[in-house]
Amino acid sequence: MTEAIVRLVDLHVMRWENGVPLYLVLQRSPGEIYEHVWQGVTGKIIPGETAWQAALRELGEETGLKPLRMWTVDHVNLFYESETDRVNCIPVFGVEVNRSEVVLSREHTDSRWCSVEDAAELLLWDQQRKGLRAFHDMLTKSTGKLRWMAVTFGGE
Repeated sequence: MTEAIVRLVDLHVMRWENGVPLYLVLQRSPGEIYEHVWQGVTGKIIPGETAWQAALRELGEETGLKPLRMWTVDHVNLFYESETDRVNCIPVFGVEVNRSEVVLSREHTDSRWCSVEDAAELLLWDQQRKGLRAFHDMLTKSTGKLRWMAVTFGGE
């Protein structure tokens, strides 16, 4: 029987520049899974960790950045793995940072701060593009979602 599982997280990182949100995309290193693919911050949830804690840990590990504010995004990425007959449900988060300098892990070879349009064009996966656009809409439209979807992380 096909299993549905939550074992991964996606995190869209943004900072403000002249009142405009810029989004961070990272390019996967050669020899890594999905080599050369552009993505946001992604990673596995380790045992004993919540999804939002995994997102914050991955932010630090992959970029060296610290969060100012964090939100759950009104989107969950889904994909099916035929090898394991598994549907992956991936919580999506957005985080605001105030620094542009990124310290890359070995998983990535390049980073860019982009407009939402340019970031979406670089992302390979439709689900990640949808999550990015959902986060952008939360930031730029007066829907009130930011208030209701804030994650309290205790200044980690």
